[in-house]
Amino acid sequence: MAQRTILVADDEPHIVQVVALKLRNAGYGVLTACDGEEALELAHRNRIDLVVTDQMMPFLTGTELARKLHESERTRGIPVLLLTARGYAIEPEDRKTANLRGLLAKPFSPRELLAEIERELSASGPAREAA
Repeated sequence: MAQRTILVADDEPHIVQVVALKLRNAGYGVLTACDGEEALELAHRNRIDLVVTDQMMPFLTGTELARKLHESERTRGIPVLLLTARGYAIEPEDRKTANLRGLLAKPFSPRELLAEIERELSASGPAREAA
């Protein structure tokens, strides 16, 4: 089975580092971005199976990133998990139009995030084929 690749986008380096380490230790390939625009570029240039993104980032918010991924035929099927500030509300329409599959409030448990990623990837089937 092909290794799954997760794109982690957050403008807080310590969060990227913790999440990337947890995912690599679990056997995933990891790409990282420090803002929404970089994440979008990486998603278009690489085979990504899932995106974990912060909501509040420079250039593109997490929901804007998810919406742009969903608008492109190449990246439309990539599920997105959104990290948000506690109490931040995402409109139901945003969840649907941006392919948001889950929300986790910061601070979050890396173990809980990994479990959410594994649930989503199990539900989405085999690894995406390289384009």
